[in-house]
Amino acid sequence: MIQDIFPHKLDNHFFPARKPAEDSYVMAFRHQDILVKGEAFPRVSDFSGDCRDRLIYLFALDEDYYFFLDAGDEDTPLPDGYGFVNVRSFRRSGIAEKENVFLAFTALQLANWYRGNKYCGICGKETFKDGKERALRCECGNVIYPRIVPAVIVGITNGDRILVTKYKTGFAHFALVAGFTEIGETLEETVAREAMEETGLRVTNIRYYKSQPWGIVDDILVGFYCDVDGDDTIRMDEGELKVAEWRSREEIELQPDDYSLTNEMMRMFKEGKT
Repeated sequence: MIQDIFPHKLDNHFFPARKPAEDSYVMAFRHQDILVKGEAFPRVSDFSGDCRDRLIYLFALDEDYYFFLDAGDEDTPLPDGYGFVNVRSFRRSGIAEKENVFLAFTALQLANWYRGNKYCGICGKETFKDGKERALRCECGNVIYPRIVPAVIVGITNGDRILVTKYKTGFAHFALVAGFTEIGETLEETVAREAMEETGLRVTNIRYYKSQPWGIVDDILVGFYCDVDGDDTIRMDEGELKVAEWRSREEIELQPDDYSLTNEMMRMFKEGKT
C-alpha cells in the first residue's frame, strides 16, 4: 500500500523549532497541485526572498526534512525547471517512487489544513501556530487540530466470490463498497449501512483487516471483510455506482498499482489468503 515504503521511514512528529537547511525539501502547493521537476521536489536552496520565511515544518523522511510552502499566490517566485502537477496525476505518472507519492499525499493533507484554517471558525480572527503540538489556536480559546476522516472499505464475500464495484463517475477501476463513518456510528455499523445502501445486501461476520492513511482526501481508511447474510441479490445504488457484481477469485481485475487498501483486499481474496 502507499504507506509501505520500507526501508524508508516517515517521522511525522511535530518539531515547531526545526528550521530549514539549504538542502531541506520544499513541498510547495498551489491549490491541489504540487511543485516538482519530474518526480523531484525542490530544495530550500532553490528559493529566494520571503519564500523561506513562510516555510512550515511538516515531517522527516529518514534524515531529510520537508517543509510546506503555500504557493497559492501567483506572484510567488518559482525555481527554474519546476512546474505544478496535480497530486492525483503525480500518482498516476508512473515515474514517481512510492515514497514520493506517499509524501505528496501526506503533505497535501497538512497543506490543506494549514490553508483552510487561517482564520478561526468561531470568532473569525486570525489563528496562530501552537508552540508545542500540531495545532492552530485562536485568542478566543479555539484549538484546531488536523482533520482525519474515518471511512471503511468493505469486502463482502459470498463463498468463493466477492462483490466488486465501479463508481458511476471518477475512479475508473474496480473497487469495493466504501463509505464515510457518520457521527455517532461505529465502524462496524458503517460497514453494515454502506453495504445495504450501495448494494441492498445484509452482512454478517464483520471482521477487521487493516487500515491505511489516505491524505489526499484527509481519510483514514479502515478495511473490513464480511459475509453476505441470506439473500445475495444485489440491488445497486445507481446514483453512486455503475457496476456492482459478484466475481470469483479468478475473475477479479486488480487496479494498476499497489497503492490502495482496496486493491490489496481484492488481491488477498483473489490469492485465497482470506
